[in-house]
Amino acid sequence: MSDATDRPPLRVTINDVAAAAGVSRATATRALKGEGRFAEETRARILDISERLGYVPNTMAAELAAGRTGTVGLLLRDASNPAYGLLFSRLQDEANRCGLDLVTVTIGADSGGTKQVTALQRLLGMRVAGLIVATGGVTNAQLEPFADQVPIIRAGRDATGDRVHSVAYDEQTHGALLAAHVETLGHRRVAVLATDPAASFPEHVRATAMRDHLEAAGVDVTTLPVGAGPAEGVEAALALASTGRITAVMCPSDYRQLAVLRAARDAGMSVPADLSVTGCDGILPGADLLGLTTVRVPVELVARDVVVAMQSLLDSDSDDLVRRSHAGPLVPGTTAAQPSPPRDSFQGTT
Repeated sequence: MSDATDRPPLRVTINDVAAAAGVSRATATRALKGEGRFAEETRARILDISERLGYVPNTMAAELAAGRTGTVGLLLRDASNPAYGLLFSRLQDEANRCGLDLVTVTIGADSGGTKQVTALQRLLGMRVAGLIVATGGVTNAQLEPFADQVPIIRAGRDATGDRVHSVAYDEQTHGALLAAHVETLGHRRVAVLATDPAASFPEHVRATAMRDHLEAAGVDVTTLPVGAGPAEGVEAALALASTGRITAVMCPSDYRQLAVLRAARDAGMSVPADLSVTGCDGILPGADLLGLTTVRVPVELVARDVVVAMQSLLDSDSDDLVRRSHAGPLVPGTTAAQPSPPRDSFQGTT
């Protein structure tokens, strides 16, 4: 067994590189940055030793010492959700393209947003230059104090006031697109799963837009309040369908749509013959194979605009408020169709 003194240091420093190369710390630093005038042989030797030792520069520390930082904090809702996972990937791609570094904290279910506020405080403690908030679980009022310290942009959700920037999904348009599709198919009795805003504000906005559009068109709407659980309201919706009180159920997310489809299958109902079902997001893997009727949220456009806007805010002293929104396309799948002729009650399969 080798002695402890034979073990390499846990973290190679610039001093280790300088000592191995036989140069000063300042010379090693300038050579690795590509600054200063050195013989090509000296620079090559320093670079070779740096790579061989596995030296990784502390970018954030160097930027802080220079009084600046190109690191941006990202608060992300649970990345296991495909919509948030894809948004994270696209934000990372765009940040790399623009030369920004992202430090990411992910948060799961958080009633009241207290954990998310704590996470933002932790990111500020890292001296990030800006904050991107990609979660609907923290309110605009909770974000405003952070705007006194760094630029802050909501990604995917509208902001209010004149201190927090936003590049949002146009959830009102998404809800209206889906409702218009269901109405055009001929449904006159529809249930809408209405998510509590504290559980998911985007779902709440979608559901409200669905209900408002349908009611304005003279459709009989049954609103079923639900919380965060994707199976909430499903049993009540199927009970309405089994007695012929509704011919369609509209869900504000594809996760909820899947929960309805599973429960309908278990109850012996045929979708869309017995019940039409819609969702929203369009990000779930295999959504096209399942024939989900949905709206595909424009993740790529939002990610691009968020990073471009953040870079502009960091590079200039402009106080101009960023307010942008993007709507995605309707995906008319096979889970929604014209309603079948009415019958007294659903008897199940024979």
